[in-house]
Amino acid sequence: MVTLSPADRARLLAVLVADLRDFDLAEDVLSEAVLAALGTWPERGEPANPHAWLLTTARRKALDHLRRNKVFAEKLRLLGATLTEDELAAEPPSRVVDERLRLIFTCCHPALAMPARVALALRYLGGLSTAEVARMFLVTESAMAARLTTAKKKIALARIPYAVPADSELPHRLPAVLAVVELIFTEGYAATAGSQLVREELCERALGFARLLAELMPEEPEARALLALLLFQDSRRRARVDDEGRLVLFADQDRTLWNHKQIAEGIALVENAPATPYAIRAAIAAAHARDETDWPRAAELYALLETVAPSPVVTLNRAVAVGFAEGPAVGLGLLDRLVEARELPRSHLLFAARAEFLRSLGRTLEAIAAYDTALSLATNPVERDHLARRRALADS
Repeated sequence: MVTLSPADRARLLAVLVADLRDFDLAEDVLSEAVLAALGTWPERGEPANPHAWLLTTARRKALDHLRRNKVFAEKLRLLGATLTEDELAAEPPSRVVDERLRLIFTCCHPALAMPARVALALRYLGGLSTAEVARMFLVTESAMAARLTTAKKKIALARIPYAVPADSELPHRLPAVLAVVELIFTEGYAATAGSQLVREELCERALGFARLLAELMPEEPEARALLALLLFQDSRRRARVDDEGRLVLFADQDRTLWNHKQIAEGIALVENAPATPYAIRAAIAAAHARDETDWPRAAELYALLETVAPSPVVTLNRAVAVGFAEGPAVGLGLLDRLVEARELPRSHLLFAARAEFLRSLGRTLEAIAAYDTALSLATNPVERDHLARRRALADS
C-alpha cells in the first residue's frame, strides 16, 4: 500500500521543482514514481525510506523524459537547471524542508498577481486539484488551468529565481508570502464555496506553512505573529458549527470545545512582540480567547491596527468591537459610515453586523432589510442558512 499525504506530496514536489525548474514535469514524474511504487512495493516490500525511494525514482523518471527530448540540452539551458545527468540520477540530499520554503517564495513572487500567487500555492503546495482551485475562484476548470499555465510561464520567462530571498529582500517579499498563507487559511476557515463552512484540510495546510515559516525564520516577528493569529482562530474551529452543521455565533460558542493548547502556544509566540500588523491582530484574537471576550481591549487594539494597517475590513471589525463594548448604537454609527462610503459593497458581513445591531435596537424592519442584503451577498450555504434563521427570528 502506497500512502502519500498532501503534506508529504508537497515536500517531494518542492524538491523536484527545485531540480527541474518545471512544475508540470515535476508533478508528472512524481505521479509516475507513485505508480512505480504501486507495482514494486507489494512484491518486494516497502523500502526503509519510502520518501527517498519515491524521490530517487522520480528524478530518474525525469532523466528519462529529458533524454527522450531531442532538445535536452536546450531545455536545460532555458530552465536554468544546474544538475548534470549523474546528479539527477543520484540519491537525493536531505533538503526537503528548505525546498518547501523555496517553493512558497516562488509561488508568491511579487511579479505575479495576487490571484495567481494564491492559485499556484493552493495547487502545488495545498495539494488541491485544478478543479478545486477553480471552484474557489468561481471560474471554470479550463479558465483556471489557463491561469496556472500563464503564471508558470511568467516564472520561466521572467527567470524568477527558485530561492529564498536574501535577508535584504525579505522585508519586501515576506508580506506577500504571509498574505497568501493567510488567504489559504481564510478559505478553509470560512469557505466561499462548497456545502460546508469549514474546509479543515485547508486550515491544516495553512497552519503547516505558517509553522514552517516561523521555524525557518525565527528572527521575523511577523512570521511568528501570523502563526499565532492562525492558531488563535483555528482553536475555535470545532465550536463554529453545531452537530447539525449549522453556524454558531461567536457569543454562543461552547468555549470548552476550543483548543486551549493552541491558544497557549499562540500567547507564547507573541509575548512581548513588537506592534506589527499581525502581532496586533494576534493580540485581538487573544482578547477573544478568554472565558469572556475583553471587548474594550479588542476595540482599543482595532483602533491601533487602523493606524498601522488601515483597511475597510479593519474598520468593520472595530465597529463590531465598539458596538459590543459601548453599545449597539455606537457600533451601528460606525458601520453606517462604511455603507455610506461604499467601502465594502459586496461584504455580507457588513450588512449582517448592521442587522444584528439594528435588531438589538428594536429597529426590526431595518434589520430585516439588512438581513436580506446580507443574504443576497453571502455565497456559503451554511452562512446563508444562519442568516435566514436570524432573519426569521427578527420577523417573528
